[in-house]
Amino acid sequence: MKIGLIYRRKKIYIQNVRKLSEFGKGVGLMFKRKEKCPAMLFEFTCPTKMKIHSLFVFFPFAAIWLDDKNRIIEKKIVRPFRLIISCRKSFYKLIEIPVNKKYCRKIKLLFKK
Repeated sequence: MKIGLIYRRKKIYIQNVRKLSEFGKGVGLMFKRKEKCPAMLFEFTCPTKMKIHSLFVFFPFAAIWLDDKNRIIEKKIVRPFRLIISCRKSFYKLIEIPVNKKYCRKIKLLFKK
């Protein structure tokens, strides 16, 4: 699956995004391998302020929170084994993108100053 994000009035496409089931939302990137792992999409039907963690994720990843129109609300690089990571605003979607060779260019584009 491919998803388009709106960032600074530009559309950025992320390839190979896996939409997660309800069970998959509980697991996310845990116990995955850095180079083989796809980006993960957490989709919610109503706005939420759910917190995430990076316990048992052995590599850094980008967490990108989106509104209902795929506009970026907040973004963070999350280090392994952090207990609580949250977004200040309510969101509809969360994308977890592993920091690996496959997504390196997109992450640099999203996090450049």
